[in-house]
Parts: sequence; structure tokens; C-alpha cells
Amino acid sequence: MSEASYTARHLSVLEGLEAVRKRPGMYIGTTDSRGLMHCVWEIIDNAVDEALGGHCDQIDVVLHADGSVEVRDNGRGIPVDIEPKTGLTGVEVVFTKLHAGGKFGGGSYTASGGLHGVGASVVNALSSRLDVEVDRGAKTYRMTFHRGEPGTYADRGQPGPDATFTPFVDASELAVVGKVAKGRTGTRVRYWADRQIFPATATFSYDELVSRVRQTTFLVPGLRISVRDERGLPGTPGADGPYEETFVAHGGTVDFVDHLAPDTPLTDIWRLQGEGTFTETVPMLDDRGHLTSQAVERTCHVDVALRWGTGYDTEVRTFVNIIATPKGGTHLAGFEQALVKTMRKQVEVNSRRLKLGAKETAGERLEKDDILAGLTAVVTVRLAEPQFEGQTKEVLGTAPVRAIVAKVVEAELTERLTSTKRDLRTQSALLLDKVVAEMRARLSARKQKEISRRKNALETSALPTKLADCRSDDVERSELFIVEGDSALGTAKLARQSDFQALLPIRGKILNVQKASVADMLKNAECAAIIQVIGAGSGRSFDLEAARYGKVVMMTDADVDGAHIRTLLLTLIYRYMRPLVDAGRVYAAVPPLHRIELTGSGAKKSEYIYTYSEAELQQTLARLNKQGRRYKDDIQRYKGLGEMDADQLAETTMDPRRRTLRRVTASDAAAAEQVFELLMGSDVGPRRDFIVAGAGALDHTRIDA
Repeated sequence: MSEASYTARHLSVLEGLEAVRKRPGMYIGTTDSRGLMHCVWEIIDNAVDEALGGHCDQIDVVLHADGSVEVRDNGRGIPVDIEPKTGLTGVEVVFTKLHAGGKFGGGSYTASGGLHGVGASVVNALSSRLDVEVDRGAKTYRMTFHRGEPGTYADRGQPGPDATFTPFVDASELAVVGKVAKGRTGTRVRYWADRQIFPATATFSYDELVSRVRQTTFLVPGLRISVRDERGLPGTPGADGPYEETFVAHGGTVDFVDHLAPDTPLTDIWRLQGEGTFTETVPMLDDRGHLTSQAVERTCHVDVALRWGTGYDTEVRTFVNIIATPKGGTHLAGFEQALVKTMRKQVEVNSRRLKLGAKETAGERLEKDDILAGLTAVVTVRLAEPQFEGQTKEVLGTAPVRAIVAKVVEAELTERLTSTKRDLRTQSALLLDKVVAEMRARLSARKQKEISRRKNALETSALPTKLADCRSDDVERSELFIVEGDSALGTAKLARQSDFQALLPIRGKILNVQKASVADMLKNAECAAIIQVIGAGSGRSFDLEAARYGKVVMMTDADVDGAHIRTLLLTLIYRYMRPLVDAGRVYAAVPPLHRIELTGSGAKKSEYIYTYSEAELQQTLARLNKQGRRYKDDIQRYKGLGEMDADQLAETTMDPRRRTLRRVTASDAAAAEQVFELLMGSDVGPRRDFIVAGAGALDHTRIDA
């Protein structure tokens, strides 16, 4: 189009809810399942804002079988009187006008989640039908909408979006449809998402809904929220009929941290609370409806709950007025700033007890990751009209919040770390030991990474002397076999293909790292050797790209002790080198249990059949007897890898053309963590119960007595 022909008549002006339907991504981020869920949160958050103000203590969410969603609350109810500037009822203003609501000043909400005034109106615009009922003033008021336009539906029986719709022409009507007890108030919103906007593949996730609802009840103590699923979808808890769950929490953020924490506690859950004020200039509507800039004093309330555990994973959740901010913002920056400053100061004060040498105190300092290791925390702030980066509210942008959070956390955390109470003093000492151990582990891992690269022929290797390395530099092809015992090592050296198969022997049962600290793990010669040979570091500093081998194979005896050693090795790898498991690069070798030697006519010289279980042995013998094949009655049962000849070990366990390897996977990391804690953790009671429950299935013949 030429410059002369491009004129003002080519410009489009979208007004009201028409803009939302034309560009929904601007308001809800996306039109897939995430956008569909975002609409639910907008309605729920309006109800939760009533709870934050102390006006509501019960919210019900229903996923109806017809695809609609209903949210009910016992708050004050949306205002039903006439709004003077528009001449419309409060209900119609809330559901049809963008940037309208009770959260722009005027004292309706001191802190709220819905802040841009587009929540309810955007959901209305993106719904093929929306019904709202308000209990207020002993009456029930009702209004219905079709894609954002108010009108009436000719419902026959069950309401639905396909009923005949008649829009209001001259004036809208907020109908009175019933009476309620005096003093009873509340709002009910039911809507059908518009499938012209959302594709058929976009669905409401029950699990995501429950997770968010549970999270909300932790953040608003005493608020009761029920979720009911009537859809009967396969694969959901309500597949066999309506399913309902109710959530309520009275401990607030402390209960939330207790729910989130995955590992054994090192400290109690500490709650850090405080507030601060700041001044910001905001545009305000005056009596004539004009915007004027005014300086307003804001109060920011800070509520942080945290605890450190024995693990090294970090779980930090941040919220502003109960709205999750998964990408952080100024409140998270202030929290982390205070943590680093406070912990560095305490480590410096306690440097003699922590045995920090001059080099460590002068040349190296604690880093944020050292302190965050094993931390579970919930950081919440409440303030009026926070500034978010975008309508999806994933990042808090209000700058003064950073300094307020940092000041509160620093003061409260310092008080606990310097307390003279015995319990707090013990926990403080354990915590400082942990963060210093994390620092030393990081420095050690960095040094290992620098020296554990493959050396060429002119360099001396810094790898353990007991490692029988391979010649190939091709990581994808190379394999590391962790071998149980020196007797098996001798046979394995003859059986391996030294071009790409490396061997590392270990002496029996290594340290159980699920119960040991990071420092103890690094001091253990076997654990340190395994980490050094793999060459990718450990814990937070683990770098999968730096791993020296494409496969790590645990080759242990096919007995109970071998299984125990394999479990200890897996515990080490899962806890400190988990990306290896996630990438599918960890394997367990499968050595045979029996060798059957065939004899008689038709049998080749030294013809053997290997079996890998008692059941397979019996099936194989039955098959041979049926075929009339003869074999020696003296069937060899291998008790260990050292009993095999090199050619037998190569043929059955190490030769890629004939061997069987079991790949170790952990599709559900949380479930895997629970299993490791059950089998290898410090808590004996659950492990005893597990052993007793499984005692009946034990094969007594496999116990070496």
C-alpha cells in the first residue's frame, strides 16, 4: 500500500469488550488450557479478595458436566445500585467495563489480587454465556450475558449457552429473582467458555485447580474452599462420579512450608514478619473525574516462613496479595539480598568455630546458591495497588518493596541466628555448618571440573589410580562400569573392550548418602572417587555436558548384598548427580544366576545356556527335557561376578551385542525422593513397617546364611 493511499480510514478502533475478543492473548496470555485456567483464577481471585478483606470465609468451585464453571462465595456481594458516571448497575459495570471495579482506590480493598480491573469483564467477553447472581439486601439479583452483551435467555430446564438469547435494547435490567434471609450476602458466577476463542483441546485441569486452591487456603488462614468435579472425565478423581474436596488451613505460611518441604528438617520453620512504608506518586480521580497526580503513603506487610533441610534442592514460592509470582520480582530480590548479607555476616563472626582458613575467609565468600541449598520458603507481601509487569502478574515491579523485605528478613533472621536459646543456638550452628559445607562442595566441584578433563599422553592423570580408563574420547560411546570388589575387577579387565569400556572398582558398601551430610559424602573416598571419575561435579554444580562417559553401569553381584550396593550407588547418583538419571544414562548390569552345560549328541563343545532367575531356570530345564536335550545335573549357580571366566562375563554382561542392561529412570521425581527417604533415610519406623509388610514375599533361598 502506497503512502498516499494509507489514510486514517484504514485505522481500526476496537471499543470495550470487542478488543478482548479480538486480541485475547493481551489479557489472558494464551488461548490454550493455560488461558482457560487463567479465566477461572480471575473469578476465584475476586472472591478471595473478599476473604482478604475479612468479608468472606467460604468459596465453592464447581466444574459442571456441561463444561461450565461456577464460583460461589459468601462475601458482600457485587454492588447492585446505580454507578453515577455510567448510569449502569454495579453488576453490569463490573462485567462489561474494562478497568472498572472496587480496587482502584476509594477504600474498598486495602490489598487485593485483582488490580487491573479487567478480570471479570475479560472472562465475560470470552464466554459464550455468563450468569451472575448476587445476594444483597435480602434479595437475589440476576443478570445474564452473551459474549459480553447483557440480555435474557429463554431457558427450558437446564441453562446453557445454546438457549435463545435476547439482548437488551433500550436499557439493561438487573432482575430481582428471589428473596434471601436478611444479612445473607454473596455472589455466584457461572460461565461457559466460548469455544470460538478456546480450542476444543483446551480443558480445565482438576489437579492444577486443586493445587492453586490449596495454595490459596494456606495464604488466607481460615478460608474454606471446596472444589467439586461433576464432569466424570476418565483419568480424573471424579471419573466414577461427582468428586469433592475441601481445603482449609489455620497455620498460614508455616503450614505451607511444612506442606512443601521435601527433605528432613535441619531447622524449625521460622516465621519472619514485619512491615514498612513508602511513598509513591499515583494518578487519582478527583471530584470532577479528572486524573491528578498525588503522593500516597503505602504500607507493605511482609510475611516469610522458611526452613532449611538436609537436602540441596530449593523450593521458594513468592506471592503478592495471594497472587503467585512464579518469576519473582522485587520481593524475591529483597529476600535473597537479606539472606546473603545475613549469612555472610554470621559465617564471618563464627569463622573460628567453622574452621575457615585465611584463604577461605579472604578469597572465597558464600554465594546465594550455597545458602539456598535445602531451603524451603514462602515469601508473601501485601500492599495496595502493587505494580505488576503485565496482566498475567508473574513479576512484581514495585521498587520500594525490595528494601522493605530485605530490612524485615535481615532483622528477623539475625535475631534467630544470634539467639541465646538452646534450641535456636543448636539450629543456627547446624545451619552455618551446612552452608559452609555447600560452599566447600562448590569449590571442590569447581576444582574437580578443572582437573578431571581427559588428559592427553603428555600429561599426568589426576584421576584415581584404581580407575582402568578407556582409550576413546567419544563420550557418547564410552561406558563406565562401577564394579563390586577387586576379584570381579580382575575378570572384568580381561572381559572388557578397553577401547570404550572403563572400570572403577569400589570396596563393598559405600556410604549411605541419604543420611550423611555433604561434607561427610565428600570425605568418603569411594563417593569422592565416583564423582571425580564421572567428572561433572555434584549437587547444584553438576554439569551433565561435562560427564566423561555416555553410560554409567552398576555391575554388582546377583545377590542380596549386590542389590544393597546397587541401591547405595543409586542413592549417591540420584541425590548428587540426578541429571544423569533424568537423561537415561544410568544402567544396572544384569549378570546371570545359573549356567546350564549341554552334553550329548547335537551339543557343540562348551555349549552353555544362561538363566537370570529361578523361574527362568525351571522353564529352561522343562523345555530341554521336553526336547530330549541332555545337560549336566551339576548346574552352576553364580554367587558373584568373580566366579565367572572372562569370556563368560563378556558374553553375558559386558558385550554390547549380547548383554542385557536395565536403564534406571525416575519419571516421578517426587515419588522417587519419597522412596529413597523411606529405604535409605534416617527415620527407622516407616522402613521397619515396609520390611514387615513385604516379609511374606521374601524368597528365603536367596539369603546367604
